[in-house]
Amino acid sequence: MTSISIIGSGNMARAIGALAVQGDNTVEIISRDAAKAAALAGALGKGVTTGTWGSAPAGDIVILAVLFDSAAPIVSRFGDALAGKIIVDITNPFNATADGLAIPENTSVAQEVAKAAPADAKVVKAFNTVFGHVLEKGQTLDVFFAGDDTQAKAHVSKFIESLGLRPLDVGGLKMAHWLEGAGLVLMGVARYGAGNFDIALGVTKVPG
Repeated sequence: MTSISIIGSGNMARAIGALAVQGDNTVEIISRDAAKAAALAGALGKGVTTGTWGSAPAGDIVILAVLFDSAAPIVSRFGDALAGKIIVDITNPFNATADGLAIPENTSVAQEVAKAAPADAKVVKAFNTVFGHVLEKGQTLDVFFAGDDTQAKAHVSKFIESLGLRPLDVGGLKMAHWLEGAGLVLMGVARYGAGNFDIALGVTKVPG
């Protein structure tokens, strides 16, 4: 069992929160809008609690389920309240037409979050290559993740497994930029290849 706090109250917060509850994890919802946090916590049930915006989250893992351009500012706003936490950035920095990244080529949202976080917080990129509505279908999907701290990644990997998903480590945090690019690939396949958004990226093991 893992203790998690989700900052945000939108579709991804709902999808991850629901799977976390099913996996017997302890879940806290934090939002600028306390009413939205309370509504989501109530919908998720099973003892899901709400936290106070800007105060120390209860969870060991803090999931940023927010818009990409607010991720680093929110981490700055919470400041030392995130000390010692594992921060999971799930955002995709798409441009207005979702055919390019809205960040420089030499960085990622996750790397900018790491710059804004307390020195002893550990940042992991994950969940950005899975649509929220697909997560809600309860299928065994692949979740790619990246980070620099081995213990933090192991903790996140176990959490992903508790959701009934398959964690796939892609390397250090610099790989977050390419995971964000993979999010664009997912959008392209949904629009042009598959023709719908009921898809997910994954890895197929081919027998030798």
